[in-house]
Amino acid sequence: MNDPAKGRWVLLGVLRGIGVALVLLGLMVTEGRFGLPYWSGIVLLVIGFAGAFVAPRVLTRRWRSPRP
Repeated sequence: MNDPAKGRWVLLGVLRGIGVALVLLGLMVTEGRFGLPYWSGIVLLVIGFAGAFVAPRVLTRRWRSPRP
């Protein structure tokens, strides 16, 4: 049960989930629901989008096995 692919798959799913949660939190901040500045919501949005879309692609390219 020591398969690195399973751990990587779980990590990618968790990373995407956290990214989506940050995007939703950023949207709520930009709407003024928490009393935080508008720019902090934009920062959360950018970090969330990067975590949900960019980071999983970068990690899968890094983990890809070399072609024979």
